[in-house]
Amino acid sequence: MDKRLRNIDLHMHTTVSDGTDTPEMLIDAVKAAGIEVFSATDHDAVKTGLIIRSRLLPGDPVFITGAEFSCKDEEGKYHILGYGFDPAGAPITELVQKSHALRMKKVELRLDYIKKEFGFGFSKEDTDALYALDNPGKPHIANLMVKYGYAPDKNTAMRDYLNRVRSGSEYLRPEEAIAAIAASGGIPVLAHPFYGSGDELILGDEMEARLRRLIGMGLRGAEAFYSGFSAKLRDNMLSLAQTFRLYVTAGSDYHGANKLVTPGDTGLSEHGEMPEGLIRFLKDAVK
Repeated sequence: MDKRLRNIDLHMHTTVSDGTDTPEMLIDAVKAAGIEVFSATDHDAVKTGLIIRSRLLPGDPVFITGAEFSCKDEEGKYHILGYGFDPAGAPITELVQKSHALRMKKVELRLDYIKKEFGFGFSKEDTDALYALDNPGKPHIANLMVKYGYAPDKNTAMRDYLNRVRSGSEYLRPEEAIAAIAASGGIPVLAHPFYGSGDELILGDEMEARLRRLIGMGLRGAEAFYSGFSAKLRDNMLSLAQTFRLYVTAGSDYHGANKLVTPGDTGLSEHGEMPEGLIRFLKDAVK
């Protein structure tokens, strides 16, 4: 892998989860942005990678299979990214099935909550369309609330209504996601490591302790370059990655029209040189 490579985006979403670009549209957006290596990391899904691989042509950007899993344990919440895995592997397939089932339960809980607490709901047509999505979530319900005039915008809908919902006692644990990704030949990476639950920012000794715990479970990398990180946070995570000999990744968290983030907006170009952890990641993840 070229050590001078600059334009990389390993964290993007499509309509398979909560993005607005189809997988085909994402390929076009990646090309338009001049991105040379990319991944699509839809929530709790491997379908995107299969679609994109079938559409790529010789000379197109390098693609790395990816996915993002929402996890929780007694210590907090985590988003675990998986890269370079076999999408047909039994462990990853079982993980996707479990996480999807939990996601659908959360949709039902949220719809029941807003009906009970606030007295509003949606038409059968819209509800059926919601359940028919590959991976419905809070943004889809929030968009319906805006459509019906129950909230002025998506962020208000999530902050003032949907984030109040208790998600129940069932959840995917980080060790489950990490183990399944690794067992399918992939590399488990902690997404936007400093961000916890809601507006929580995890720093200092707490961040180091969190990494140690996850590394003990088999975590192998951290997303040091991220659209929401300041240069200080970026440098902090690069230092921690070096200390723990972790892979480093770079991602924008692009969601199409659902976020004010563009493909390639990772902060990597501002760093000046390719970090050693990212060089190692690309060498091992590109197959």
